[in-house]
Amino acid sequence: FGMLIGIGAGVLVSINLGKHDMNKAEKVLGSSFLLMILVSILITVIGFAIKGPMLRSFGATPETIHYANDFLDIILAGTVFQVVGFSLNNIIRAEGNAKIAMYSMIISAGTNMILNPIFIFGFGMGVKGSAYATVISMIMLTVWVLIHFRSSKSVVKLKFENIQFDWKILLEIVAIGMAPFSMQIANSVVQGLLNTKLISFGGDLAVGAMGIVNSVITLIVMSIVAINMATQPIISFNYGAKAYSRVKDTLRVAIVAATGISILAFILVEMIPGSIVKLFNSSDAGLLEFGTEGLRIAMLSLPFVGFQIVTGNFFQSMGNAKVAVLLTLLRQVIILIPLLFILPNYFGLQGIWMSMPISDFCSAIIVIFFLVNHWKKLQVATV
Repeated sequence: FGMLIGIGAGVLVSINLGKHDMNKAEKVLGSSFLLMILVSILITVIGFAIKGPMLRSFGATPETIHYANDFLDIILAGTVFQVVGFSLNNIIRAEGNAKIAMYSMIISAGTNMILNPIFIFGFGMGVKGSAYATVISMIMLTVWVLIHFRSSKSVVKLKFENIQFDWKILLEIVAIGMAPFSMQIANSVVQGLLNTKLISFGGDLAVGAMGIVNSVITLIVMSIVAINMATQPIISFNYGAKAYSRVKDTLRVAIVAATGISILAFILVEMIPGSIVKLFNSSDAGLLEFGTEGLRIAMLSLPFVGFQIVTGNFFQSMGNAKVAVLLTLLRQVIILIPLLFILPNYFGLQGIWMSMPISDFCSAIIVIFFLVNHWKKLQVATV
């Protein structure tokens, strides 16, 4: 939810700054802040109401549920700081203060790293200590970002009179932020389906191999997401300012960078898949075999992944929520899920691995269509 609000509000703030509409940008900040508070309260209330069944559904046993419950109680109590801190930090990045946004995360992560061993071992608080350390780090983050929005360093100011319901703004925030939010939800659903299929066609070793594949994919995608985070304020601001040539230049650089990362990662993975799997597990021969095969097949479409992620961010940065959601869900949901039900019936475990690159290839064609079509529109608008 912090991602939904933070990214949605961040895009709107950047676009309105590009339009030189400071009043609207500050109204977006104020409305989003109110939404953060209300969503935090809702999450906290629902979380406490369903925490028992939720913990059991995630695998808590009678032996561990007591510890999990202690941890969750403290985390839920600090929900407001997590949502507000992360959301406002996204808006700091969106207003062009990337260094301050980076310092925010360093302060939060650093506080957590320092307090965790002190509370867990020094004070002997165990699991509760870890939870307290996490919440305190979120409080530090929240205080830091709130001070920023009241300081002279902020481009937009958090003003009391703007903390109110503006339904039009709130709906825009939710619509734009829906792409990354829906992707997070969909990932959980798809991962559950993948695990079910993997157990049926390959057993526990296949599930373990998928864990390795996911870890490698995450490392690669994180680099591309960093490109998205850097380009979003630039695209949004210049789109709002109608400086379409700069929008195209930024997109071009982002696509080249993301594709370059994807191609380099593809070459590395296809050349030494076994060595990469050994970094995660070198003792189990069965897991090494499953992981090597899975990694090699699943990564076949990697050169086509980078530009798809960047293109989804491109439409999101311009406030085109419908296309952003569609392109975001294409690879991992709309095309992938049917393939997971069809291919394993004919090709077994290999069918599961094959479903991922086939989904990527198919979605790449659709993404190219949307990209070329909108590029032409920007070309006309630039002239």
